[in-house]
Amino acid sequence: MQQKHWDKLLIVLVLAAMVMAACAEKPAPTTGGDEDPLVAAAKAEGQLTVIALPHDWCNYGEAIEAFKAKYGLTVNELNPDAGSGDEIEAIKANKESKGPQAPDVIDVGYGFGPQLIEEGLVMPYKVSTWDSIAAENKDPDGYWYGDYYGVMAFEVNSDIVKNVPQDWSDLLKPEYKGQVALAGDPRVSAQAQMSIYGAALANGGTLDDVSAGLDFFKQLNDAGNFVPLVAKQATVAKGETPIIMRWDYNALADKNALAGNPNIEVVIPKTGVIAGVYIQAISAYAPHPNAAKLWMEFLYSDEGQLYWLKGGCHPIRYNDMAARNAIPAELSAIRIAPSSSLSGKLRPSTAAGESPSRCCRLMRSASA
Repeated sequence: MQQKHWDKLLIVLVLAAMVMAACAEKPAPTTGGDEDPLVAAAKAEGQLTVIALPHDWCNYGEAIEAFKAKYGLTVNELNPDAGSGDEIEAIKANKESKGPQAPDVIDVGYGFGPQLIEEGLVMPYKVSTWDSIAAENKDPDGYWYGDYYGVMAFEVNSDIVKNVPQDWSDLLKPEYKGQVALAGDPRVSAQAQMSIYGAALANGGTLDDVSAGLDFFKQLNDAGNFVPLVAKQATVAKGETPIIMRWDYNALADKNALAGNPNIEVVIPKTGVIAGVYIQAISAYAPHPNAAKLWMEFLYSDEGQLYWLKGGCHPIRYNDMAARNAIPAELSAIRIAPSSSLSGKLRPSTAAGESPSRCCRLMRSASA
């Protein structure tokens, strides 16, 4: 009986060893399997919360849908019409909250970069394509990085405005009474702020002293030409604000969306031409930090950069992608400016197709 006992025990041990060997050869699947750890972690969080991303701004609508389809995450979209200042306030207001009103990521004007770091509002993260982003277009520690840029333009409802203005000085003409507006509140909107900078440059001011731009808008208001509304596609189409200052990519998006009803003309002014860079950052209080990092990886991949380019925005990695022939032929002709030539006109910025580094340096000094 004793021998039979040991025989049975030996059989059990052999079977156990076989099971363990089988497990070693084929490990039990984990939650992510062979999936990238970041992708698995983001899926575990299940959601990304963005803010201030209108679908027609730089083709964000298509980019968001592609991100959702690729990774199976829900994207919670907060206040698409918010300005850069509103995005920052949303982070501040939700520091202690992990609820649906707390943004994970922000896309703000370049001039807000220093504030994000000084107030501890963003976390550092370097995307895998970090080295292909020019040093002057990113924070060295990864707290923010430039994403795209465009040129300030006039968006004009030419069905109402027969003599389309070609320069800032034209806007003071009596024929434009009650027709000129800003596409944002300059206290919180980078787009509106850059309109002030452009007007300043056109009237003898500098990026360090924009008083000439403020004086210009006072003249517009005193002449009765300025309309105190935050302008958008709908107000242009209805004729409530038939002339607005807007990033060229937004103006072109409106032109395409309205498809001649009404007709929209996009004009780069002859003077005071200025480009503006936007930056991406991850909230230091992000409820879904891994989803936020995955979103950054998506946007700064070749795929993500092409979504911006398709929307008329000039992606920050454009030069790197062009050098590698990574831009499809149908998109290679897209430039930041809709007019014939910007060469020699971009005083604080650069011509189409070039790096926005000089613009960034000037904007840094202006926001100091």
